Amino acid sequence: MNGTLHNLKRWFEFIRSIFPGGSWWNLSDSEHKIDGSTMAAKPLTVWKALRQMWVLVADEKWILCAAFVALTVAAVSEISMPGILTATVFSAQNGDMLVFYQNSQLLIWLCFTSGICSGLRSGCFAIANTILVKRLRETLYSSLLLQDISFFDKEAVGNLTSRISTDCQRLSHTIGNDIHLILRNIVQGIGAFITLMTLSWPLALSSLAVCVLLSAIFLIYGQYQKKTALLAQDFTASANEVAQETLSLMRTVRAYGTEREEYQRFTHWLDKLAFVGMRESVACGIWTLSFNTLYRSTQVLAVLLGGISILSGSVSAEQLTKYVLYCEWLIYAAWRLQDNMSSLLQSVGACEKVFHLLHLPPSSEFLSKGKRPFTPAMHLKLEKLSGSIEFVNVSFHYSSRKKVLILRKANFSIKANEVVAIVGTSGSGKSTLISLLLRLYEPTYGEIFIDGVPVEQMDIRWLRKNIGFVGQEPHLFHMDVKSNISYGYSRSIKQEEIEAAAKKAYAHEFISALPNGYDTIIDDNLLSGGQKQRIAIARALLRDPAILVLDEATSALDAESEGYIKEVLHSLKKNSKRTVIIIAQRLSTIEAADRILVMNDGQVVDSGRHRELLQRNGVYGRLFGIQTD
Repeated sequence: MNGTLHNLKRWFEFIRSIFPGGSWWNLSDSEHKIDGSTMAAKPLTVWKALRQMWVLVADEKWILCAAFVALTVAAVSEISMPGILTATVFSAQNGDMLVFYQNSQLLIWLCFTSGICSGLRSGCFAIANTILVKRLRETLYSSLLLQDISFFDKEAVGNLTSRISTDCQRLSHTIGNDIHLILRNIVQGIGAFITLMTLSWPLALSSLAVCVLLSAIFLIYGQYQKKTALLAQDFTASANEVAQETLSLMRTVRAYGTEREEYQRFTHWLDKLAFVGMRESVACGIWTLSFNTLYRSTQVLAVLLGGISILSGSVSAEQLTKYVLYCEWLIYAAWRLQDNMSSLLQSVGACEKVFHLLHLPPSSEFLSKGKRPFTPAMHLKLEKLSGSIEFVNVSFHYSSRKKVLILRKANFSIKANEVVAIVGTSGSGKSTLISLLLRLYEPTYGEIFIDGVPVEQMDIRWLRKNIGFVGQEPHLFHMDVKSNISYGYSRSIKQEEIEAAAKKAYAHEFISALPNGYDTIIDDNLLSGGQKQRIAIARALLRDPAILVLDEATSALDAESEGYIKEVLHSLKKNSKRTVIIIAQRLSTIEAADRILVMNDGQVVDSGRHRELLQRNGVYGRLFGIQTD
C-alpha cells in the first residue's frame, strides 16, 4: 500500500513538474562549467548579432539592395493574388467576362513577376550568406591568431575548432534563409492586415488578437529555445574535444586499455546533449500545439462571424471569401515569421561565443594604432644582435595561477657566442625562461636585457627572427619537407640553402632517402621523433639566428637519435657564431657546454662547468648521481 502511494506521489510530482514553469524544464543542471573554458560570453541580443553580421557583408550592398527590391516586389505580387483571384471567380459567376479575362491576365503577370523576383531574392540572399560565413570564419580565425599565448593555455583546441567549423556553419542560413523570409512575412502580414481592415475592421481586429496571443507564447518559447541552442553547441564542442583528443592519442588509449573510460567520457556529453534536446523538442511540440489550435480556431471564428455578417447584410459573399483568404494569409505569415524567428534565435544562441571571440582584444604585441591585422607594434631594431642575455630579478606566474610563482627573482647573464646549458628538476622553470625570452609571456616582475636593451623595447617580430627555437616535441606541418624547413622565413629561399641547413642538422641524408626527397609531404607516421627533431633544428639554423635555443631537444629520443643531436651540438660549439642555450634533462647532453646554470624551485641556484658543479656536490651533483645510478 505504501509503495503504491509512493509511486502515485512520484507521478503527481512529475506531472506537476512538466507544466510550464515546472522543474522539468529547468536547464540549471546542465549550465554548470561546461568544458573548463574561460570564455564567459555576455548574452547576445538578436539586434546586436544582426549589426555585427551587417558589418561583415556591408561591402556587398548592391547584392543586398537587389535582394530587398526583389523581395518587396515578390511579396506585393503574392499578397495581391487572393483578392484578384476572388474577384475573378465571382466575376465568372456573375457572367462579367470582360472583368474575368482582365483579372486572369493580371494573375498570370503576377505569377511570372512573383516567380522571377522570388528566384532573384533567394539567389542574392544566398550569395550574401555565403560571403557572411566566409568572412565570419576569416575574422574569427584572425582574432584567434592574434591572442596571447596564455589564451591557448586556457582554451581547448577542440572547442576552438568547433567554433570555427560547427558554430559558424550554424549561421549558414541566417541571411540566406531566416532574414529574408522574416522580411517577406512581415511585408505580406502587413499587406494582409491592411486588406482585412478595409474589408471589416472588427473581423480584422479579431485576427490580430490571435496573432498577438501567438507572439506572446512564442516569446517565451523563443527565449527557452535560444538557451537550449547555446547549451547544445557547448555540449557538441565538448564532445568533439573528447573525440579529437581520444582519436589523436589512440595508441596511448589502446596501450592502457581505456577504451571504456573514453567511451564514457564521450557519452557523458552526448547524454547532456540529449537532455537539452529532449526538452527543446517537447517545448517545440507545445508551441506547435498552441499554434495549430489557435490557427484552426481563427478559421472557424472567421466563418462564423462572416456568416453572421452575411445574414445581417453588412458584408457580401465575395467580401467574406476575401476575408477568409486574407485571414488565412495573415495567420500563416505570423506563423512563418515566428518559425523563422525561432531559427534565427537558435542560430544567434548557438553562435554567442563566436561573436564573443570576435571581439577579444588582441595580444599587446599587435596593438598599434593604424596598423593592419597581424602587424605588430613597431619598436627598436638593432643593427646587429650579438646575443648577450641578462635576466634581472625576474619573477613570473601564469594568469590562471597567480598564487603560484614559476620563477622567483631569477638572476643570470649569458655572454655573446657562449654555449650555456640550463638544467634542473622538472617544474623548476627552465622552459619558462625561454618563453619569457621569446616574449610569449611578459615577466610579472623584473627585466630581461638582450645586448643591454630591455626586450620590451625591441620590435617583437625582429627579436623572434633573431632567435632560433627548437622545442621538446617539434610539430611539423602537413606540407613538404623544404616548406617545413623554410617555415616562417620572409624571403624566398634557394634549395641549396635549405640543403645546407639540413646538412648542419644531420638531416640531409635521411631526407634524400624519402620517396620524393625534399618534396615529400610530411605526415605523423612518416618520420621518427629524432628525424622530426633534426628537421626542426634545420629550420632554426636556416635563419642563422644570433641566439639558438634547444628546449629539451633530446629528452624523448632514442640513443641513436640522441647521438645525432649531440653531433649537432658539438658542431655548434666548435663553430659557434651565436649564443646557444640548451635546456636539458639528460645531463650527458650538456657536459661540453661552456657553462651550466642550475635551477631549483624557480631560481638559478648554481653556475659553472660540469666538473666544478660536481665538486660542489649541490643540486647538479644530486641530479647527475640520480641519472648515473
